[in-house]
Amino acid sequence: MAEAHPVGFQWVMEAKLRGTKVFHVDPRFTRTSALADTYLPIRAGTDIALLGGVVRYILENELDFREYVLAYTNAATIVSEEFVDAEDGDGIFSGFDPETGAYDQTSWQYAGQEGHSGSMDTTSERDTAAGLRHESHGAPIPGQVLRDASLQHPRCVYQILKRHYARYTPEMVERVCGIPQEKFLELARAWTENSGRERTGALVYSVGWTQHSVGVQYIRTGAIIQTLLGNMGRPGGGIMALRGHASIQGSTDIPTLFNLLPGYLPMPQHDKHRTFDEWTASIHHPGQKGFWANARAYCASLLKAYWGDAATPENDFCYGYMPRMTGDHGTYQQVLNMIDGKVKGYFLLGQNPAVGSAHGRAQRLGMANLDWLVVRDLFMIESATFWRNGPEVESGEIVPEQCRTEVFFLPAASHVEKEGTFTQTQRLLQWREKALDPPGDARSELWFFYHLGRKLREKLAGSDKPRDRALLDLAWDYPTHGPLAEPSGEAVLREINGFEVATGRPLGGFTEAKDDGSTAMGCWIYSGVYADGVNQANRRKPRHEQNWVAGEWGWAWPANRRTLYNRASADPDGRPWSERKKYIWWDEQKGEWTGYDVPDFEKTKPPSYRPEPGTSGPAGIAGDDPFVMQADGKAWLYAPSGVVDGPLPTHYEPVESPMRNPLYQQQANPARKMYPHPINSVNPSPPEGQWRVFPYVFTVSRLTEHHTAGGMSRMVRPLAELQPEMFVEVSPELAAEVGLTHLGWAHLVSGRAVIEAKVLVTDRLTPLRVEGRIIHQVWLPYHFGFEGMVTGDSANDLFGIVLDPNVLIQESKVGTCDIRPGRRPTGVALREMVEDYRRRAGIGPERHDPVVTPPDSGAPDAS
Repeated sequence: MAEAHPVGFQWVMEAKLRGTKVFHVDPRFTRTSALADTYLPIRAGTDIALLGGVVRYILENELDFREYVLAYTNAATIVSEEFVDAEDGDGIFSGFDPETGAYDQTSWQYAGQEGHSGSMDTTSERDTAAGLRHESHGAPIPGQVLRDASLQHPRCVYQILKRHYARYTPEMVERVCGIPQEKFLELARAWTENSGRERTGALVYSVGWTQHSVGVQYIRTGAIIQTLLGNMGRPGGGIMALRGHASIQGSTDIPTLFNLLPGYLPMPQHDKHRTFDEWTASIHHPGQKGFWANARAYCASLLKAYWGDAATPENDFCYGYMPRMTGDHGTYQQVLNMIDGKVKGYFLLGQNPAVGSAHGRAQRLGMANLDWLVVRDLFMIESATFWRNGPEVESGEIVPEQCRTEVFFLPAASHVEKEGTFTQTQRLLQWREKALDPPGDARSELWFFYHLGRKLREKLAGSDKPRDRALLDLAWDYPTHGPLAEPSGEAVLREINGFEVATGRPLGGFTEAKDDGSTAMGCWIYSGVYADGVNQANRRKPRHEQNWVAGEWGWAWPANRRTLYNRASADPDGRPWSERKKYIWWDEQKGEWTGYDVPDFEKTKPPSYRPEPGTSGPAGIAGDDPFVMQADGKAWLYAPSGVVDGPLPTHYEPVESPMRNPLYQQQANPARKMYPHPINSVNPSPPEGQWRVFPYVFTVSRLTEHHTAGGMSRMVRPLAELQPEMFVEVSPELAAEVGLTHLGWAHLVSGRAVIEAKVLVTDRLTPLRVEGRIIHQVWLPYHFGFEGMVTGDSANDLFGIVLDPNVLIQESKVGTCDIRPGRRPTGVALREMVEDYRRRAGIGPERHDPVVTPPDSGAPDAS
């Protein structure tokens, strides 16, 4: 956080001055480590083992915040007797199909609800990254559940959790992670001490935590700890994701993702959602409790915002115009489709896959097989010049004169050259005014898409073809200003907020959305950002003129709540857990919830409220159930649905690892998304004997001086001077073992590529003793490429394509490699080196990566 988010880290330092204890867990000793109270080196890819050890420590010592856990979580809920835990399945839960690599979740359900909780087969959910749609709401569960308030029933969630993590002992944490037991126990003690009525603790993770084949389960384990300790919905608690840059949160809220619509509404599927009713029913489910039961109103209002007057109840609000998914349309599937000639054109905005995405060679070869490519960026990045300057030109795989792709480079305006909002990591929308005009022909995204749409509509004017109606019927009437006819960012924000169709009155919040076409709303979770016709994101009231929550600085979704689920900051009777930690509480005299923040609860629903059996929607949530977007109002320690690779986080090794899984026979996540393709491969891991061909672990992260793939920072002279070269950090022990020289050259080899880097010998990387042997890890920055003031090989070239099954994000924080002294070969010789390693590792068309790990075969190691 100090390295990558230095502005935010100042508040960690402020907290430390007030007595907060700071722990840092990372494979490499960084600037954050230097400022933390305690640093824990960890083997990359083993976080669930560490966090699972903390869960065990909490449960074995009964250190959970019992009153909170019993009232606010599903700890007491009884699970189906059909459920078989991974502890009994040697790393695989009940319902797994090795043919599809997916789970049937029927046996995971609560007792009495088997087969009644929506989609049970996760095959299609994995292909469509369905886990993403649960970011703003829980998966559905119908009806009443069986509970045991004593937490003694052998099949209640609490006891299942206790059995699941029983083997995650301090000794096992040391065996798996390489973290000394005394360091682990110091962390566990400090974390659990910040719990209860008077204390809270916060978990902060970098967004790279998600970039693992079990990334979603990493975060789930952190959420289990924070929930057991009563740290959710309370001041000083929670979980914060350090996003890669300012508006990554906004890019998922109003998404740039293939499978989501604004506000985490799922994109319709071709074979399941033929009608508007089928689509909306798949989201809210009959009888569902909580605010997600109003999904039909969110959907109708979104389509009304898209198609305006053309969208009516009679034509299902133009639902027929909506695109439909037919499976996996994610970025990595598209790259492989490009190589196979299935994609004709591609737009690149705000990304640089030629060096910024996993398996850079596949990215570049894919883009070289298009008819056309549009690149909008501030600078001539690698994704615009791969056809003439990329490594494949030197190796002869791309011949510039024969490359079929026509590249259109369009200069883009920077964030200071356009107006609009950023949505920060804490869901806070802040308005940015334009500081200066963009240079030359550079234009904003808003200008580009508005005028592209306008020109396409002009070309199609008068068309009688049904396929053109979706474009011609769009509500495309944004006001413009200035000599360049720049569309109004505030007008777009007003549409996102939503309005009454008849009067034009901006909506005050998503509760005003209707399903009859009388409201239009571009993103239901953002509704309220333009309430009363005022740009709420543009508020900048000084802190000394408001309370410490600062609700009048910018605007946070939903409904300007700064802490989600803040009803949990009060006890079941509505009283603050403590006076010192008071945040939201029930005012008996006024008959409403009040406090320093906007209550994340129906304002006049008393703590004593109990719904009648069968009540659905918000009215189905009891007065002491704070997690209002969950179908049962509870925080889920155990997930009966919504997570496609298991109801409980389980330690699996990274897909590429030099270690045999010490906990289970199953080596890697059995539900991981793999892409069998001639260009894609996975380095062998135990129990395959050839793992020794790639004996070292490499991991990547960022530098303060550079940003993402370097497309901006490597073009800026002072930053380029501060970090002028690609380098690799190695420990003194590894340098001696391999023969590396400080400030000399080394090259790293995987089954996909060879890259070179200058050597930095440093004790910031600690060799770890794991299972009785030493594991060496090396570290690389991922900011370099072949364009700019400073250049270097791209670390992302080393990675293959294997994805987390919940959200289809790549495993790009850990891999295996070999490292050699000296510079890499060039041209054809480089590919020959890769092929030699592939041959020795047994990587070829005939190699099959089984999803279920067979028993150890005792196969001989490769020479």
